[in-house]
Amino acid sequence: EVQLVESGGGLVQAGGSLRLSCAASGFRVNERVIGWFRQAPGKEREGVSCISSSAGSTYYADSVKGRFTMSRDNAKNTVYLQMNSLMTADTTVFYCGAVYLVGWVPTRALCRPHYNSWGQGTQVTVSS
Repeated sequence: EVQLVESGGGLVQAGGSLRLSCAASGFRVNERVIGWFRQAPGKEREGVSCISSSAGSTYYADSVKGRFTMSRDNAKNTVYLQMNSLMTADTTVFYCGAVYLVGWVPTRALCRPHYNSWGQGTQVTVSS
């Protein structure tokens, strides 16, 4: 059974940092495209950062470039999202998603596929 479990969310002051984790089971993280997404109430889901199966390319949304870093630990079968310089606008639920893709995907398109495996989400709240 494919499963993704996010953790690491919480309450932090603006300018602070959090590291989100997404532990995968039922598949290897280096076999799928993995992404971090967020969705605020009433808004569309936004692809925050997505990494190719080879880890050769990583996409970042413009809103998080220079502040967030996505990484992967194949031995722990876990992906991470290091979030620095957090802003109140980052407050929302973050989700980890995975999709199996065949072939090369342009970096700019890594967050676009129809991800078919999702975690339950972790709340990130940034206070001013």
